[in-house]
Amino acid sequence: MPTWGEILKELQDTKTQGIDPPFDAVRRKYLALLNKKTGRNTIIYFTKWTQPGASVNPDMLSINDEDIQGLMEVIHGLEGPALDLIIHSPGGSAEATEAFVSYLRTKFDDIRVIIPQAAMSAATMLACASNKIVMGKHSSIGPIDPQLILQTQVGPQIVPAQAILDQFELAKEECQDPKKLGSWLPILGQYGPALLIQCKNAIGLSEQLVSEWLETYMFAGDTDAKQRSAKIATFLSNHKEFKTHGRHINRDKAKEIGLIIEDLEEDQELQDLVLSIFHSSTHTFGATSAVKIIENHKGKAFMKQQQMVLVQQGGPPPNLKKPKS
Repeated sequence: MPTWGEILKELQDTKTQGIDPPFDAVRRKYLALLNKKTGRNTIIYFTKWTQPGASVNPDMLSINDEDIQGLMEVIHGLEGPALDLIIHSPGGSAEATEAFVSYLRTKFDDIRVIIPQAAMSAATMLACASNKIVMGKHSSIGPIDPQLILQTQVGPQIVPAQAILDQFELAKEECQDPKKLGSWLPILGQYGPALLIQCKNAIGLSEQLVSEWLETYMFAGDTDAKQRSAKIATFLSNHKEFKTHGRHINRDKAKEIGLIIEDLEEDQELQDLVLSIFHSSTHTFGATSAVKIIENHKGKAFMKQQQMVLVQQGGPPPNLKKPKS
């Protein structure tokens, strides 16, 4: 399997051959090879979020409504019911994820989500809208409990919706003691009047969407699909269980809670190609201004760049030569 360092060397060697820039060419080569192996449409949805030292506006890394434009770009011209969607994302808007899934499902009947490293939060929700998930030993999904951005006296703060509800319950209990009321008033004064309802609705939406998607797609036809789906969705949305929104759920735990998970290592060639695509994408993020890539196996891409609106790229895939193992 080409490692991160070996992909870097390949990029450097390609550049010496006069191909500039080499990042797109190498990444697309492995995407085309993966499609050739599986015979399935292949799309990557990658962001720069795990790159060390990356100072990027979080909105540019999130699943958002603009992603529909990217999907329209890369899905155009693809045929067939099967799709491999390779995801590396911190998540984003549940509402945008719902639109993402709705559009994908008008185009593809059989969706396999592959996670080369991590698909967290709303990206976990997206994975739960697949027919099956492929994870490596190193791969992770995460909790789906919603986070709210609150404007506080110390600036914007990202706060779990469940933590806000729990804090209000604690305040109700402690404020029965007049001596503690003065300590709570500045805290409670930062919250708007509709915040509790917003928190409950946000939690309900995430849980509802995941439960419905699992029942409709991953567990379609199972006699106990509704119960299985609801149980998994409740577990993933339970902030009290995970304590923190950034908690990683590894492959074994994902299987344990009932998700249909395939091991990436079961097919060595598949693993090599998936990780080669992922490594070459991290090099793209590290050496260019790209912060999000939505791209198909035909070389058609929709990219977000730091301090730039977007760059549309396209072209035929390079000459197909399998990498040396």
